[in-house]
Amino acid sequence: MSETKSSVPHKIIGVAIIKNDLGQILIDRRRLEGAMGGLWEFPGGKVEPNETVSECIKREIQEELGIEIEVGKHLLTIDHTYTHIRVTLTVHECRHLSGIPQPIECDEVRWVNVGELETFTFPEANLQIIEVLRKG
Repeated sequence: MSETKSSVPHKIIGVAIIKNDLGQILIDRRRLEGAMGGLWEFPGGKVEPNETVSECIKREIQEELGIEIEVGKHLLTIDHTYTHIRVTLTVHECRHLSGIPQPIECDEVRWVNVGELETFTFPEANLQIIEVLRKG
């Protein structure tokens, strides 16, 4: 095992692919001042101790966007190492239940069609998610 792998912090992230009744997907733009600032992402966040991925996704979406969702089936899991952090993204399909998405902890939120995703700049780890969504 290499030193680099173990010296980089590791975060388990619950990621929501939230669809509305029109089949559009909700994305948000990270705040400029944070890590990977200004990039677009699928909403979600860090899994807290004693929390399931589903509970994490529901909580994060409520805190960050102010909406209620239903967490559905597991779509994929991605392990990705950036220079400063290693992330394990556990991605679930979700359904928008109620509320209007608000940019509470991000700069902007937007409903987009799958075909539009490639026109937005995402962190590298998210590219696999877009690929899976494009293939349907």
